[in-house]
Amino acid sequence: MKIQEIINYLENVAPLSLQESYDNSGLLLGNPNQEIESALITLDVTEEVLDEAILKDHKLIIAHHPLIFKGLKRLTGNNITEKLVIKAIKNDIAIYAIHTNLDNMANGVNAKLGEKLGLTNLKILSPGASTLKKIIVFCPIDYADKVRQTMFEEGAGNIGNYDNCSFNSAGEGTFRANDGTNPFVGETGKLHSEKEIKIETVVPSYKLNDVIKAMIKAHPYEEVAFDIYPLENSFSGTGAGMIGELKQEILLIDYLKKIKQTLGAGVLKYNATENHLIKNVAFCGGSGSFLIHNAYRAHADVFITADIKYHDFFEHINEMTIVDAGHYETEQFTKELLYEIIMEKFTTFALQISETSTNPVLFL
Repeated sequence: MKIQEIINYLENVAPLSLQESYDNSGLLLGNPNQEIESALITLDVTEEVLDEAILKDHKLIIAHHPLIFKGLKRLTGNNITEKLVIKAIKNDIAIYAIHTNLDNMANGVNAKLGEKLGLTNLKILSPGASTLKKIIVFCPIDYADKVRQTMFEEGAGNIGNYDNCSFNSAGEGTFRANDGTNPFVGETGKLHSEKEIKIETVVPSYKLNDVIKAMIKAHPYEEVAFDIYPLENSFSGTGAGMIGELKQEILLIDYLKKIKQTLGAGVLKYNATENHLIKNVAFCGGSGSFLIHNAYRAHADVFITADIKYHDFFEHINEMTIVDAGHYETEQFTKELLYEIIMEKFTTFALQISETSTNPVLFL
């Protein structure tokens, strides 16, 4: 298959529009029209990972972290990024990154981490703001069900844990078809009235174009009347971090031991807190210190993330336990997640999770 087929699917699952401004997700190296027979999944692109791809003849590497974060002005091999880019090009290996756009999905990196941490009732900790649109379309009564269902299938109508949400009202539309038209109902040159249904629903901005295309295709009219309105609502389907619940309360120290074992962490760093029973756990794979206050406001007993600075450990001390469990450790299951996502669509594709550990941090 072509690389572009995998790209299209991944960017439907986690649209590039959801990546953070500093990020560089997407196809970083390679020709999207290149035919490939297999791909290698990794958290980071290192020389060892490239060697593994070369040895096993994988022509595509799908990574969580982008190999290229900053702009490259030259390719002379003077730093590790340049060396890896040159090596990948020489060996005709394409590199694709799916980073914060996958982090920000409700069924993305953090959902997989929450599953591993034994949490239920998962919710986005900091929902994406102003990502919803309201779409309104008018169509003849007999076609309303078809048009509505088509929109739902493309991602419209989701509110929290509810789907197929819409409001429908009956009315009468008027129009006159002018010369050169081919009206579905009515006659050219004559004013026509038609009993219609006004369908109102919501759609995330990143799915809007797909919903509009599908809606127009399903609609019988030559010219489809529809309106789009921006909404100020937050959208719980995207955002940063998550919070969930343990099935039953557990002593803090016992849960910390479970975290360490589950993540295979060499060490956990956490702030001094009385050993008490906990139930509500907030977390963010990778660098999530910016969510400390969100976790506290959400009444989390524990907040698990990585790359916590010294002074951050003073925040909400004796009120919420802050745990630094390591960047690689909290994101390692992304490889498993990507494997599951891709294999659900391309069931016979030769996909492999890298056997190379890319964690650069060691403990003595």
